[in-house]
Amino acid sequence: MTKKIVFGNFKGGVGKTTNSVMSAYELANKGYKTLVCDLDPQSNSTQLLRRTYGLQNGKELKINKTMMVAIQEGNIEPAVVNIMDNLDLLPSYQDFTNYPDFLEQKFLPTEPGYKEKRNAYFDQLLKSFQEKYDYIILDVPPTLSIFTDAALYTTDYVVVVLQTQQRSLDGAEAFFEYLQRFYDTYENTDFDVAGVLPVLLKNDAGVDNSILKEANEIFGKDMIFNNIVKHMERLKRYDRLGISEKGKTEKWDFHDTKLHEKYSNLTSEIIERTED
Repeated sequence: MTKKIVFGNFKGGVGKTTNSVMSAYELANKGYKTLVCDLDPQSNSTQLLRRTYGLQNGKELKINKTMMVAIQEGNIEPAVVNIMDNLDLLPSYQDFTNYPDFLEQKFLPTEPGYKEKRNAYFDQLLKSFQEKYDYIILDVPPTLSIFTDAALYTTDYVVVVLQTQQRSLDGAEAFFEYLQRFYDTYENTDFDVAGVLPVLLKNDAGVDNSILKEANEIFGKDMIFNNIVKHMERLKRYDRLGISEKGKTEKWDFHDTKLHEKYSNLTSEIIERTED
């Protein structure tokens, strides 16, 4: 059965996209058929995976149809592109900013239940082929928007990404509160919070430890992931050049080995936390 997971926070720049893509990447390496849905018009997940494809294949990834065009045609499956074994991408592009206008025209305010129909539209399109995948990872913008609502309407689980800074903690709390309101508002939604994923700004720094302690008090110890994403410079290179893979890319050293091991452990915990 397909499991859909949203990575989110109402604070930008917390590593949400990096961690959602790295988790999807390691799920694919474990043999799970995985799809990344980039529901952010900024297209950060798409850019990272395009760079990854280029790095590992020595050629540019061809995207013949944008997701927005596919949505307008009523069938998003033809927009899906393959990145590597077990990993596909539903790519975003700048024209995805038109999605709210598209929904406003399709479901008019005079129509009963128009708000829910707008939120449910992407879910309906995804359901037509989602069973092809074991996991679907949904990356969303750090805002209260129809993009986020569409992801929450279709998802089964939410991972709250918490960078160890005060604004990120505030954003995580606000996101938690919004999740509860959203869940209570729409009867057809049914998701659980898989946990809060801490992302350290600095390893073993006083502020980071203080934020982690406060997060444990606010959300509960069991809600905090055991696998914490520590500050690793190699992630910056992946964001810029794409994800390195042993045997597929020339640049590979013990830093890459360590990073992939950490994310392999993280995805194992994600699998455990999303077991039915």
